[in-house]
Amino acid sequence: MKVSYQWLSEYVDVSGFTAEELAEKLTRSGIEVDIVEDRNKGVTNVVVGYVKTREKHPDADKLSVCTIDAGQGEDLQIVCGAKNVDAGQKVPVAMIGAVLPGGLQIKRAKLRGVESQGMICSAKELGLNDKLLPKEIQEGILVLPEDTVIGSSVLDVLSINDKVLELDLTPNRSDCLSMLGAAYEIAAILGRSVKLPDAETAGSSAVKAADRISVKITATEQCTHYAARLIEGVRVGTSPLWIQNRLMAAGIRPINNIVDITNFVMLEYGQPLHAFDAEQLNNGHIDVRLAAAGEKLVTLDDVERTLEPHMLLVTDGTKPVAIAGVMGGANSEVTEGTTRILLESAKFAGSSVRRTSRQLGLRSEASLRFEKEVNPEAVLPALNRAAALIAQYAAGQVADGIVEAVSGSHKPVSIELAADRVNKYLGTELSLAEMGQIIERLHFTFEQAGEGKLLVHVPSRRGDITRDVDLIEEVARLFGYDNIPTTLMSGVTTPGSLSQEQSIRRITRNLLTQSGLHEVITYSFTQPDQTSLPGLYPAAKPISLAMPMSEERSQLRTTLLPHLLDVVSYNRNRTMDDVAIFEIGKVFITDEAALTTLPQEKLLLSIVLTGKRRQAHWAQKSEAVDFYDIKGIFDRLISYLGVKGLTYQSASPEGFHPGRTAELVLNTAEGSKVIGRMGQLHPTVQQQRDLDDTYVLEIEFSPILEAASDAIVYKLLPRYPSIGRDLAVVVKANVPVGLMEQSIAEVAGELLESIHVFDIYTGERLGADRKSVAIALVYRHAERTLLDEEVTELHAKVVQTLEQQYEAELRK
Repeated sequence: MKVSYQWLSEYVDVSGFTAEELAEKLTRSGIEVDIVEDRNKGVTNVVVGYVKTREKHPDADKLSVCTIDAGQGEDLQIVCGAKNVDAGQKVPVAMIGAVLPGGLQIKRAKLRGVESQGMICSAKELGLNDKLLPKEIQEGILVLPEDTVIGSSVLDVLSINDKVLELDLTPNRSDCLSMLGAAYEIAAILGRSVKLPDAETAGSSAVKAADRISVKITATEQCTHYAARLIEGVRVGTSPLWIQNRLMAAGIRPINNIVDITNFVMLEYGQPLHAFDAEQLNNGHIDVRLAAAGEKLVTLDDVERTLEPHMLLVTDGTKPVAIAGVMGGANSEVTEGTTRILLESAKFAGSSVRRTSRQLGLRSEASLRFEKEVNPEAVLPALNRAAALIAQYAAGQVADGIVEAVSGSHKPVSIELAADRVNKYLGTELSLAEMGQIIERLHFTFEQAGEGKLLVHVPSRRGDITRDVDLIEEVARLFGYDNIPTTLMSGVTTPGSLSQEQSIRRITRNLLTQSGLHEVITYSFTQPDQTSLPGLYPAAKPISLAMPMSEERSQLRTTLLPHLLDVVSYNRNRTMDDVAIFEIGKVFITDEAALTTLPQEKLLLSIVLTGKRRQAHWAQKSEAVDFYDIKGIFDRLISYLGVKGLTYQSASPEGFHPGRTAELVLNTAEGSKVIGRMGQLHPTVQQQRDLDDTYVLEIEFSPILEAASDAIVYKLLPRYPSIGRDLAVVVKANVPVGLMEQSIAEVAGELLESIHVFDIYTGERLGADRKSVAIALVYRHAERTLLDEEVTELHAKVVQTLEQQYEAELRK
């Protein structure tokens, strides 16, 4: 909510306080002010001038030479390049020495040989926001109303010498979505009174409104009060400059006098209004009802909306003319030819407006206020205020009487406030009289309700106050949080700590970043074709969002890889070819084409490496990353986390390079389970994404969390010597070395201290489908010195096992 300092001063006396001081007081009392915007962007010495004559420049086709009366005693000669400048206009004139936004100083100058003694300004040159300007003044010089006083300061005429407080309201303070609400708040803080606008002047016509319009509420639960006034003979045109200034200060673009007045009153009272062209209503009738299934309406933004049965409509008995509280229909829009207006003011249920607005993806200033519930007692004052302004500024004749339908009434709220309970909550020693003074500052009424108690009557504008703790908060706010004494807390406290999952996730992040990887966080929403890329759950059905913000974010992701590859592409497009990244995030899995239950949320870890492992150096060549880089990083992580039973087995899943990919299998007491995959992307995928060799890992993180152990086992330094044996065997090329290591460990038993593969060789000498594997074994006994004979015997069993299980041959 943007609150103009000048506008606010019409309702409450703010003399003695600057806009910045009011912002400070509001923030300290619980309503945060984000910013205080100065509408003057640096304009000085600009006045209203009258164009007495306009002649064509003698030496330039696109320039005009104007004679200006700027109220200075002598006329000015100003050369102007605007197409729309003409004699008889009143325009803003920057005098010699004036300063415009950006520090532009106006000097006496000659343009094509003709002296210019100032500058005629456009709205943009005065620093006004383009987006908030009426269409007719967005180009060319700014033409001011005819009744503008010559020589007066443009800062006053356009209210540029104003400041705007932008309130950051919490959902419960919808009362401050209006100038009067803000005025009540300021008045409470400063201890001053509020001056309400005159809202009782409408109704000057001999025509009775009830004879020409009628109102009915069919949906009584969604609408409790609907009131309308009939205004005839209106002339649609430009609204007065002061209303335009108020709207622009509040961030709303002026349109015409009818729409501007409804918006002005909405900002003033917080009560949205809507004006219908009465000629477009069937017999001037209004019926508020729920929509029929599939019913359609073209709204004011020229979009055809398909409606659902829970949506509340304003109809004329034969057709819908507005989506209640959200947006009007194009079929009853006020146009330049409109002469009869039915002016609406109503109390729609906030829940109904909120649901409709969200489902249609249609938010408006009106729906914003209705969603948070409007003041039920502002319906009629706002209606009368708008009718009076339309009569004054659109030449309308307001028909006598208000036509209304009421299906429910507001129940007044009265709350008992006990002084000892207030002091107990706040830690203060306020007296009942002091609390009464604070309640009075809020413009609440109250009465004595026994010893040490007040019965407080809450006005309808403060719908957020329903319990005594709400009143206690009000007392605390206005008493001043800074004045509440500080006391130490007492009671039993417990130290905080990380859960196992949080701890392991933090360890994982630290280890991976220490390994040279960067953590990225990508969107949970993705585009449809991204879900077709390889993932751990290829059978998962895509889950589409009901109301996506864009097509690129319209589905929930089922894998982390596509977005990580997007990050790689983003970096490569900026000549960052060496990328090492990871993400820990959730994916959403279901096997249902149409969701009937919530999807499973799976926590995954994904790693992507591409580019060079090491840059070229005078002593060494550059090296590209390969499968063993990503495996080494993951092995280090698994080792640190104490995960046992994780093995690799070759695989060829879709999207991965055959022969350079492995599945990660976790062996537990419950059995074996594939929990991830690691390998190089298939060359086709790399080509589609314009990537070099790229290695990825994606693993389900929950099994890792369950298998991780934080127990650290310490061993004594060995007291007895070890015996090492090297082994080189030739096996078929497709024999996994990991299985050979596993077999050796089973045969060697406890005497085997370590096993290490130090060479793998392939070549023509061995044959096309053969490879040589060299393994170093270390044997040691913890309590005695091993004999060479027993190690030789055990080593022979190892060789024999390899020969029998893998058809291995000792290499000679």
